[in-house]
Amino acid sequence: MFTRASTFIVLGLSILAAASGIPASQCNTGDLQCCNQVEPATSNIAFSLEALFGIVPGSVSGLIGLTCSPITIIGLGGNFCSQQPVCCTDNSWNGVIAFGCTPVNINL
Repeated sequence: MFTRASTFIVLGLSILAAASGIPASQCNTGDLQCCNQVEPATSNIAFSLEALFGIVPGSVSGLIGLTCSPITIIGLGGNFCSQQPVCCTDNSWNGVIAFGCTPVNINL
């Protein structure tokens, strides 16, 4: 019974997250990424990571993506994102961390 309830909760939250994102075709301010974890830029984790990477804590807006990989051509070559697709403005650290991310609705 708990498994069914948790499944519906996860599906409901993922639908809400997808609905609030921008379409993948409008990711013109950065790179389309698939991140294993996404944190608000105002979270304690984000502040710690910003300081670790030499960025002034609190100077980043949006979301921060962790362990991200690029999504190049949607639907081709195995580029399926099973985690959180985001559009990020700063991915200077080879996918370890990406700053300035916005959720994306890729409609796969």
